[in-house]
Amino acid sequence: MLILKAVSDSPRHGYGIMQYILEATDEEVSVEEGSLYPALHRLRNKGWITSHSGRSENNRLARFYELTSAGRAHLARSIREWKRLSEATTRAIS
Repeated sequence: MLILKAVSDSPRHGYGIMQYILEATDEEVSVEEGSLYPALHRLRNKGWITSHSGRSENNRLARFYELTSAGRAHLARSIREWKRLSEATTRAIS
C-alpha cells in the first residue's frame, strides 16, 4: 500500500519511493532495496503500476514507476480496509 501511495501523485524511481516512504512515515518505516524491487515487479505483474525509463534528478538513467487506473482503485480499497482494521484494533486495545 505504501509503494502504491508513493507513486499515486507522480512517477518515482526506486530511490524516490524509498525516500517518500521514509519521509511520509517520519522515518518510522523504511523499505530496503531487497524488498522494494521484488514488490515493484509483483505490482507491475498485477497491473497496478507501469514503468518506463527516464533520467533522475542526478541525470542518471532510472526506471520510473507510476500508478495505473487499476492500481488507483486497488489503493483506494486498501486504504479503506486499512482504516477499518486500524480503527477496530484501536477500539479493542483502548
